[in-house]
Amino acid sequence: MRIAWVSYDFEEYSVLHANALALEHDVLLLLPHSEQGSPAIGISDKVISYPFRKPRLRQPLKQLASLRELYRVIKDFSPDVVHFQQGHLWFNSLLPSIRKVFPLVITIHDPRHHAGDAVSKKTPQWVMDFGFRRADHVIVHGEILAEQVQELFGLRPAQVHVIPHVIMGQTSHSVKAEEPTSILFFGRIWDYKGLDHLINAVPQIAKLVPKIKVIIAGTGESFGKYERLIENKQHFEIHNRWISDEERAEFFQRAAIVVLPYNEATQSGVVPVAFNYGKPVVATDVGALSDSVHHEKNGLLVPAQDPSALASAIVRLLKDDAFRLRLGRNARVSVETCATPEIVADATLDVYQRAIADRDANDCQETLTASATLLSSSPRNE
Repeated sequence: MRIAWVSYDFEEYSVLHANALALEHDVLLLLPHSEQGSPAIGISDKVISYPFRKPRLRQPLKQLASLRELYRVIKDFSPDVVHFQQGHLWFNSLLPSIRKVFPLVITIHDPRHHAGDAVSKKTPQWVMDFGFRRADHVIVHGEILAEQVQELFGLRPAQVHVIPHVIMGQTSHSVKAEEPTSILFFGRIWDYKGLDHLINAVPQIAKLVPKIKVIIAGTGESFGKYERLIENKQHFEIHNRWISDEERAEFFQRAAIVVLPYNEATQSGVVPVAFNYGKPVVATDVGALSDSVHHEKNGLLVPAQDPSALASAIVRLLKDDAFRLRLGRNARVSVETCATPEIVADATLDVYQRAIADRDANDCQETLTASATLLSSSPRNE
């Protein structure tokens, strides 16, 4: 099978998928030139990589030139299927043209913009919706998301496929020892991530775990409003900036648990990273997080916007080493059994095959309909 994978973001995620798919198929990977250098996970020699320039959204002439370039590269590759990630303000306008020629699969990571996510909101929601509705089949990373996209975009259940988020993060160069009272908040810092609730939970945690340390690592909105909530700075280690893959590995290695205090969510790429490092997750029970975080199996689930419940769950894990370590082992097993790149690639290939089969069936039906119309309009021999 010939697969064209297109994404403006999700670099590590895309490389992992492309490498796995390329073990048995021809894969064209179209990703922007990386602003932070080469990804820690190298692109396989089996993958046909096409890095492209990513113009600013407000550069229409450069964007149009980029679209022409990408469309030409895709057509020259002549894929059996095109797989696009999420959406893009300009590339979405190209999707109808792509779909006329090739079956189109889209992975919908977030059906709706999250509160405070200024980056995603640069692309209006109606533009995202336009793109999502162009797909022949879609992939999501949670059952609740499957129901949501069917309702939002009028998709049939047979068009929507739930596939686990691929395991991410590297453990081969582990050098940092786990710190038994350190917890990690990792990723983009936007309103919907609920960091304020974690900060407000720390005084309660510190009463029972005096040496608690909260490692906050990630970029996002102005951090000032969060700093003003911090009562005791000795309990916090803050890295409010872009985090390299090497630093990410160190933070996850050091943490005893990973905390996702989200106010809302779809799914989270932080969970498979945490599980890959054998770390249990304390998460709020929102969105599709419960599809991967199973209460008292590989983590703990708590109500959203409840600092007291969040604190109690964190204390429970930090005070019970045996329980925490057991959940961590389960976390690692859960991704090894259902979310390795090879396992996810097999499930993704099944979606491609369905998209191709549906397109072939539609083409056949259109041919039959056209033939019937032609016959009915032809003069009969008397």
